Amino acid sequence: MDQSASARHFKIAIYGAGSLGTVLGAYLAQAGLDVLLVNRNTAHVEGLRAQGAQIRGTVNMTVPVKACLPDEMTGEFDLIFLLTKQLDNPRIIPTIAPLLGQAGVLCTLQNGFPEAAIAEILGAERTFGCAVSWGATLLGGGKAELTSDPAHVSFSIGAIADGQTTTLNAIRDVLQYMGEVEIEHDFRGARWSKLLVNCSFSGMSAVLGATFGEVADNKIARRCAQAIMKECLDVARAAHIQPQPIQGKDIAKLFDYHGPIKQWLSFQLIPFAIRKHRSLKASMLQDLEKGRLTEVDSINGMVSAYGRQFGVPTPFNDHVVKIVHQIEAGQMSPVMANLGEFAHLLACRS
Repeated sequence: MDQSASARHFKIAIYGAGSLGTVLGAYLAQAGLDVLLVNRNTAHVEGLRAQGAQIRGTVNMTVPVKACLPDEMTGEFDLIFLLTKQLDNPRIIPTIAPLLGQAGVLCTLQNGFPEAAIAEILGAERTFGCAVSWGATLLGGGKAELTSDPAHVSFSIGAIADGQTTTLNAIRDVLQYMGEVEIEHDFRGARWSKLLVNCSFSGMSAVLGATFGEVADNKIARRCAQAIMKECLDVARAAHIQPQPIQGKDIAKLFDYHGPIKQWLSFQLIPFAIRKHRSLKASMLQDLEKGRLTEVDSINGMVSAYGRQFGVPTPFNDHVVKIVHQIEAGQMSPVMANLGEFAHLLACRS
């Protein structure tokens, strides 16, 4: 990346422009940036080309955009945002590498901790990460719904190599056309905070076929989400990971507890914590509804794996993984009745 170049002169691609990528692409294109939306869904690409990116939900705008299929990409890019499923990375990253050119960089907006594996292919100095604190739903045919309050859209970005301040500033300059951007010095901690939210609310959203708001409103589902949060915080402590604030809110301070009073307080705070994202439907649930495999092994499964490594039990995260895999296999459906599957775990916590 040309460190002296203005964001307006970058050649940008959003690879995997589904729900989040379509919304992000619309904002960047509206700001006049040179951005290409890339998706393997032909109907979605055709819709983007013909009608533009049509964003609905908490905003209403239609923006002309450039779009193509992956095998139609040509030239070299200064910055590629990656939003495909993490399980596709071993196949996709080698095909992206030549498109970056000598100075281009990749910033992954995927869930979990994908940066290390990507860096093994691209190199640490060209690999950057971004934790996203907003949600969207893909409607198809060039349409996507922003389900979070646009006034509370934010990004946390970081590097895994030292001395990357200039490039991080350049990535920030691009993303700030959509929302607030925080450069994280402890990006591992920022990633873990995002993982905690995904595990608790995306995990339960997928299991129950519910929005984040519906999870918070149901007191049994909220107890499960609270238990998942607690497991994430316990694992982070054992792994010497310090979760970083999200939009100025200290997750550990608000939701960790070691006694009944703080446990009760954290339970009461949950609906307020997600009130700006009540309409959000987890991407895992969207995948299940379309008959696709999910990233649950990179989300709740990641916490379970860390828990095994550091000797911390994670029964609620383990159970989410189990149920989501059963739904993927067609043995269960994502419905609120699945709360009964957690009854024995909740009884052990009482």
